Amino acid sequence: MIRLSPRAPDSGPVPRLGLTRLTIAASGLLALLIGVAFAVLMWAIADANSSTSARRASRSALVEAGNLEQLVLDLETGQRGFVITKREEFLEPWQRARREFPEQERRFTETATSPSQRRIAEQIRQGVDSLVNDYSVPLVEAVRRRDATASGLAATAEGKRRVDALRARFDQYTADERAELAAREDAAGSNARRAVIAAGAGLAATTALVAGFTVLQHRAVVRPVRGVAAAAGRLAGGDLGVRIAPSKVAEIGALGTSFNTMAASLQDSRRRIMESVEAVHRRTARDLHDGAQQRLVSLMIGLRLARELVPETEPAATELMDQSIAHAQEAIDELRELARGIYPLVLTVKGLEAAVRELASRCPVPTVVDSDLDRRIGGAVESNAYFVVAEAVTNAVKHAQASQIDISLELGEALRIRVADDGVGGVGAGAAGSGLTGLADRVAAFDGTLTIESPPGGGTTILARIPVP
Repeated sequence: MIRLSPRAPDSGPVPRLGLTRLTIAASGLLALLIGVAFAVLMWAIADANSSTSARRASRSALVEAGNLEQLVLDLETGQRGFVITKREEFLEPWQRARREFPEQERRFTETATSPSQRRIAEQIRQGVDSLVNDYSVPLVEAVRRRDATASGLAATAEGKRRVDALRARFDQYTADERAELAAREDAAGSNARRAVIAAGAGLAATTALVAGFTVLQHRAVVRPVRGVAAAAGRLAGGDLGVRIAPSKVAEIGALGTSFNTMAASLQDSRRRIMESVEAVHRRTARDLHDGAQQRLVSLMIGLRLARELVPETEPAATELMDQSIAHAQEAIDELRELARGIYPLVLTVKGLEAAVRELASRCPVPTVVDSDLDRRIGGAVESNAYFVVAEAVTNAVKHAQASQIDISLELGEALRIRVADDGVGGVGAGAAGSGLTGLADRVAAFDGTLTIESPPGGGTTILARIPVP
């Protein structure tokens, strides 16, 4: 709660500027304010154009880094399967990755956005080449020659060490690029806000000079106090994006600065929490994929090899082996579905549109996706937008009795999400369950809005609008 205390009496008289002198002074200040406002606006436009180009380059660098890292994972997965099974068909991802490495490395190094990033990119490229030429290819050739040392613990540990080192460098590269991107976006937003504040201050000063001392007093004192009260109400209602315009009165100006600082701190804290949650989900999904899932795959491969060694004259043993293989496959499928539900890999690699299309392809109800997304957006926004779509689709499948679901993604000044079904409808604010409440919370975390249209018998349409930095 913000409390306003009465101002302590001044110890002496406060010098005041007469109306005549105020008018004369305002005439000179008016021209100065207009010139400064235009200069700031021109500077803000130039800075915005420069920031847009830099952000586009950073997003391209992140995409190419993700593509190259995926190729490294495909190479390592194919190699591991071949080393374990000695079967050539497991080398298909390995061979495909080797074919695509030269072109992908070229794109990756060319999209580096700074000298430091180019140095890291070159280190990654050298590490990838070393992994392929100095380790992976000789290892595969040794396995083909039936060299017993190729499947030993030393060879496996060497491969894990190399891949872990590469992934650490990829993580450093991605983290540095995201930090640079965030810094550019913060600087651009700060510059834009300063430009808007400067233009607003110039307009307010012009109006005050024309209206006279009485109107000036009203605008400088009464209306700012009302604005503080309204902003406080919006802040209490969850709108952390509300800000108070600067005031010429010292006390109200200090209050507005404190209010804006508090609101900005709360907004940044909420954004960091969402980004931390998104990072934890991504890391958890990756750990499941690289850890338990890979061990289950190795277990199933071993069971299948063991099954081939059991003679058909032992029906009890073969039946037990078949059941174990089936259970292992079910566990792998369930683990993959769990990892996909926590954070789908395609969302990190290819973005929101590809992840939504994959979600639609797995939906038991026919689902159509219409999207005009032509660029990547912030990772936290993408993640939460994806889970908004996923929750809406899940609700439609479970409760709507629908025969078709339509998903629309539009990107302008904000990301607009529309999920509509032709089901029974009749979902109102009072009937919305925890699923739809979770949707509202996700959207509100990014200062967005959620609307539900669900007339009885007319299907349900969920509309979400999320501002995009």
